[in-house]
Amino acid sequence: MNAPLPSSGAPGASFSVLGLAPVVPVVVVEDAADAVPLARALVAGGLPAIEVTLRTPAAPDAIRAIAAEVPGAVVGAGTLLTPDQVTDAVAAGARFLVSPGCTDTLLAAMRAADVPFLPGVSTASEAMTLLERGVREMKFFPARAAGGTAYLKSLAGPLPQVRFCPTGGIGPDTAPEYLALPNVGCVGGSWMLPEDAVAARDWDRVERLAREAAALR
Repeated sequence: MNAPLPSSGAPGASFSVLGLAPVVPVVVVEDAADAVPLARALVAGGLPAIEVTLRTPAAPDAIRAIAAEVPGAVVGAGTLLTPDQVTDAVAAGARFLVSPGCTDTLLAAMRAADVPFLPGVSTASEAMTLLERGVREMKFFPARAAGGTAYLKSLAGPLPQVRFCPTGGIGPDTAPEYLALPNVGCVGGSWMLPEDAVAARDWDRVERLAREAAALR
């Protein structure tokens, strides 16, 4: 049986994605057959929260397979843009939801799904709008292009109650700088899934890189 997951500040959420591991792998699955061994390697390396992006036709089947076959994995769906995608992702087994930005319609759909979610923001006004709606955990995207650690440091003063998962342009060299900030719970990235390793199905390498990422905090 999986251990209880950390609780979340998001309304209706049963756990916090930000509390599972220092890094959330952002996964683009081209072949659904790779989903289970890839996820097993990530979990073995200490990264249980796995964001499968809805950027490929294989993504729903990948989420379904990971949810059914990888004990210890907390699989989520990313790059959510529409309410229909939210519904389909949860039906496939997604246990958390991530979007690059947020609209009122998308927020309503994610809240109705009754699983933890990280809506994307890149400005103080967007964060304040979500805070007014009771959301305190958000994705900061695109992190590097939107101002990186300097911008997040600036947000910590006026918005101390908001915590972020920065994603976008983050690698193993810069991740520790983000993780050192008080308003950062985890970071998202894909550096532990290099294209050549995935193409070669070198899951041992993926596990090793995941282990290194898990040790960043």
